[in-house]
Amino acid sequence: MRLSANAEVIVSVVAYSFCSGSLVLVNKLCLHYLPYPSLVVTIQLWAALLFIQLGNAFNLMEVDPIIMRFVKPYLLYTVAFSLGVYCNMKSLSMSNVETVIVFRALAPLLVSIFDAVFLGREWPSLRSWGALGVIALGAIGYAMEDEQFQSQGLQAYFWPTLYLFVISFEMAYGKKIISGVDMKTLSGPVLYTNLLGWPPMLAFAAMGGEYERLKSDVTTRVMNGEEHLFPPTGILLLFFGCIVGTGIGYSGWFCRSKVSAASYTLIGVINKCLTVLVNLLIWDQHASMDGILSLSLCLVGGVFYKQAPMKKVDHDHVDVEDGCGGTPSKRRADDDGIELAATPLLESTVQSRPNRGISNNGR
Repeated sequence: MRLSANAEVIVSVVAYSFCSGSLVLVNKLCLHYLPYPSLVVTIQLWAALLFIQLGNAFNLMEVDPIIMRFVKPYLLYTVAFSLGVYCNMKSLSMSNVETVIVFRALAPLLVSIFDAVFLGREWPSLRSWGALGVIALGAIGYAMEDEQFQSQGLQAYFWPTLYLFVISFEMAYGKKIISGVDMKTLSGPVLYTNLLGWPPMLAFAAMGGEYERLKSDVTTRVMNGEEHLFPPTGILLLFFGCIVGTGIGYSGWFCRSKVSAASYTLIGVINKCLTVLVNLLIWDQHASMDGILSLSLCLVGGVFYKQAPMKKVDHDHVDVEDGCGGTPSKRRADDDGIELAATPLLESTVQSRPNRGISNNGR
């Protein structure tokens, strides 16, 4: 049974939100037992590739073939993706979850600019600029309450800041290629991203001294006569991380194909509210109550953000996007699929046309 366009948007947003929030917590816990961020990510990428290959081998799913003309655009995306994942993992290993979330909350500011300059959207409305301003104020308020900021200053925010700029570019460029690269299945973007993404992760592991640290830890456990080379809890968390990581690969590209770059970024910010609440219950390294209130202000600003419409091109009275024509009734301003508003939170404005990046037979 095929889902309606509106249902596809809701499913994509819910699935992406669940996987995104869960992966932050799972990886944070996993790094507590297995402090090798790049190697953990590499294993998660391999797990997704194994899932795709097994599904294709048993004829359970269709997969786009590897084509060189598709490699070039995905290669640039993969560089940003790999660097973003590495910065995220480094941030999690050296800071708390709330710090990562706050800097992620600032990403819609940059992505909204990219949307207007590069992706054919109007500039945000006054309401949206106000909402983005509230997000920025919340982030500043959080930083002022953060003990790491007070004791270490700006040095405590090097990796989160780098993560902010990298992920903003990744979000905008990801929307660009999924609209312009003619993939036939949803597994295609996941395959290209993960296949191109694991070699840089191994390089990052070498740069970070993870191989030496891994060798030292294993040697110590062997000399101490420990029963397990690796903590069983860490292995279990790594297994769950592989499942959730594969899920975020699929749900992320699916959701990205339905919404604008800024809205996709903002969805990732809003769903972190649940992540913070769970983090407060299971982890002892969290912000003060004032810091949490400042973070909540970021999320409130995200709720009131409204997706900017596409720029209208007057050509024979037809609005166009990415070179595709359509009637005004079918090519409305919000044809990417979703608007973030206060009530209700998700106002779906999905159109019936298929996305250029992923055809219907791959959903």
